Amino acid sequence: MSDETIASDELASTESEISTETDPDSDTDTDTDSTMVNHTARDDERATATAGFETDESTVGETIIESREISVWYDDNQALTDITMQVPEHGVTAMIGPSGCGKSTFLRCINRMNDLIDAARVEGELALAGKNVYDPDVDPVALRRRVGMVFQKPNPFPKSIYDNVAYGLEIQGVDGDHDEIVENALRKAALWDEVSDRLDENGLELSGGQQQRLCIARAIAADPEVLLMDEPASALDPVATSKIEDLIEELSQEYTVVIVTHNMQQAARISDKTAVFLTGGELVEFDDTQKIFENPEHQRVEDYITGKFG
Repeated sequence: MSDETIASDELASTESEISTETDPDSDTDTDTDSTMVNHTARDDERATATAGFETDESTVGETIIESREISVWYDDNQALTDITMQVPEHGVTAMIGPSGCGKSTFLRCINRMNDLIDAARVEGELALAGKNVYDPDVDPVALRRRVGMVFQKPNPFPKSIYDNVAYGLEIQGVDGDHDEIVENALRKAALWDEVSDRLDENGLELSGGQQQRLCIARAIAADPEVLLMDEPASALDPVATSKIEDLIEELSQEYTVVIVTHNMQQAARISDKTAVFLTGGELVEFDDTQKIFENPEHQRVEDYITGKFG
């Protein structure tokens, strides 16, 4: 199985979202109702969204991802409009907004997963460490080794736990002790203690939360620079979600994490920077998470955060 085939298989689990992103009238957000606090007092609403919020400024570094007027179309439907932003190295950058606003589309621009969708067309520039990933000399497969991705629904391969993590190493010809790399990846994914004595078991036999952490281990085994996460906890129970959030914070010390989430409280808890996308594929505001939730610049952002729409 080639890298392109793996990427295509993984993308299949998210292609159903594309119709949502290209239809601004779509209403498929099942997470927002359960996570949006609908108080009358604006201050109470903000306080709920930012409860327990802390920012460690020391973890956020120089710009590693920079988009310049990125626009995306699916056939004649424009999903993103002139997105310009700079994502800092390390730390967690969250992207929030209602269904159909283009969050996941932008995420897929970073590692060129949209290339696998025939109807997709991308304009503009998106640089990783100063290099435009859409330059003709950039190999998308090599790019995806530097930019790992974890999808909304856990998608382990029908292989053993060990082989799920080691498979990418083998097909990419990664040198080194694969046993050690697999163990380190599982430890970083906070899964080793739970599976160390059953690495030969099928990964599909794990619980949903464990499967998602297995997918995270698979993504980081190749030692990427950036880890993309498309609603990684939306299909999990609260306990598994808490473990994923703790893991994201730990991983951000070593990797740049960019996460799409409908859960605004989650964004407030775990991210350093937040980008707010609104209907029409527009990036309305991008700033420190605390400022976004406590004192946004734009009225539309304030209205979204306080539950007046979305």
